Amino acid sequence: MTRLEIDIWSDVMCPWCLVGWGNLRQALDALQGEIEAEVRWHAFELNPDMPEQGEERTAHIARKYGRTLEQSRGVQDQMREAAQAAGVSLDYEGSEPAPEAMMWNTLAAHKLLTWVREECGAEKQTELKLALFAAHFNHRRRIGEHGVLLDIVEEVGLDRADAQAALVSEELAAKVRAEERAAYEMNISGVPAMVVAGKFLIPGAQPPEAYINALRRVAEKLADHA
Repeated sequence: MTRLEIDIWSDVMCPWCLVGWGNLRQALDALQGEIEAEVRWHAFELNPDMPEQGEERTAHIARKYGRTLEQSRGVQDQMREAAQAAGVSLDYEGSEPAPEAMMWNTLAAHKLLTWVREECGAEKQTELKLALFAAHFNHRRRIGEHGVLLDIVEEVGLDRADAQAALVSEELAAKVRAEERAAYEMNISGVPAMVVAGKFLIPGAQPPEAYINALRRVAEKLADHA
């Protein structure tokens, strides 16, 4: 059994990050008994200048990437298909009528994810990360708002008062910025980006087979240098 650390730079607004996670999980399931991984999430803001009121998703994609609204909807259809293949969902699952699909500022969410990793470990951090994905994509909750984030924290069994303190922590804000600088220094310009064993970069949302092959190669290299 080879134990690997996988550091994932990601944003909770990023559909491809959820797709990448789904495919990575499939790969790790296939490698069970061969490779065991600890997954840690690191901050990457796709839209650090997003205003507090957020922006409607289809309009945002069209504006940011220079597409028409129709092209933007087509991109989202492709993402949904990729998500289904990865065993995850980008579809709204709440009660009707559905609220608008929005994009939010995610600095506060990243502060909470950093706090949870430090205080509770990688497994609990992943639980919160997946809860934030679900809140954003499946339930369209306003995860740019502190009150909503604190509700989600409580829902995964974490202390609301401690999370409130984390949200106003300047130290945690500095740690988030440091993680984002680290991504820049590794030439990570898009997410998801996975760094295995501290030095092997796997960019983008890859299919499960690509993750299986990459993780096996890393394990072999580590064994050769053991």
